[in-house]
Amino acid sequence: MCLFPKAEYSSTYEIPFGRLYRQGVRGVIFDIDNTLVLHDAPADERSIALFRSLDEIGLRSAIISNNDEPRVRLFAEAVGCDTYVYKAGKPDKAGYLKAAELMALSADEVVFVGDQLFTDIWGANRAGIFSILVGALGPEIYFHITLKRILEAPVRLAYKIFGRNNRLIT
Repeated sequence: MCLFPKAEYSSTYEIPFGRLYRQGVRGVIFDIDNTLVLHDAPADERSIALFRSLDEIGLRSAIISNNDEPRVRLFAEAVGCDTYVYKAGKPDKAGYLKAAELMALSADEVVFVGDQLFTDIWGANRAGIFSILVGALGPEIYFHITLKRILEAPVRLAYKIFGRNNRLIT
């Protein structure tokens, strides 16, 4: 199903990125809010350390967000990521593919990490990019996202019942 992630972790910070690299992944595309930091929060020590470790592993990184350019640019600069796409229009696949292209990688060489099914995961799957769903870092502060979380609940249940046999990361 197009809304099912290919893998799931409770947090971005638990993903074995070194293992992904050894399996042939060469780039990681991230959502920001509630994936790397709380909504509207600046980069923190943990997110900065993550991007530093990705660089040490040899993984390229990119950020895509539906946010405006100042939010995305400032966050990307703070974590040391020079590839980003703002106003990405997720779940449209164009932003994902643009991020891969900016990293000079194909869709087969990258993974996407995000916390929402209806924007993040659906868009990555539509773009042919391996999708990783992570748990939200905190409660939602915007009504429209809270509403999406309620609407996502039946899909998450279906994934728990039918979709967990497709993990790449072992």
